[in-house]
Amino acid sequence: MAVVLDTSIVVALMRARDTQHERVRRFVETLDDDLVTSPLAVAEMDRIAAGLGPDFSRGLRTDLNSGAYGVRWWADAMVETIAVADAHPEIGLTDASLVALAARLRTDRIATLDLEHFRSLTTPAGQPFVLLPDDAT
Repeated sequence: MAVVLDTSIVVALMRARDTQHERVRRFVETLDDDLVTSPLAVAEMDRIAAGLGPDFSRGLRTDLNSGAYGVRWWADAMVETIAVADAHPEIGLTDASLVALAARLRTDRIATLDLEHFRSLTTPAGQPFVLLPDDAT
């Protein structure tokens, strides 16, 4: 099963000084699932990495180039993303794109540290998302 990857997880992985780094690193190492994100999230990751310095940007590009994270977009992705954002005005397009991607991949699992936004969202079937690593059993 795929796990949709939020920017907050990648930032925690990139920054060894992040308070969540070790926890997230250990969690990601245990996954045997595809990590998939949207181009909107990649743009957000890139912006943050650029602010952290060239080593962080290079590391992100290396991860993307190696396939550590898959990036998915489809013909109606923006239409579906805007529909999610319109239904949930408290979130932005990046988070909405991750919800749309999860629906597209038929997964209820999102890897995020942004619990506030994602706890208020549901799958198309109305079920709460499994937010990893917090909801890992």
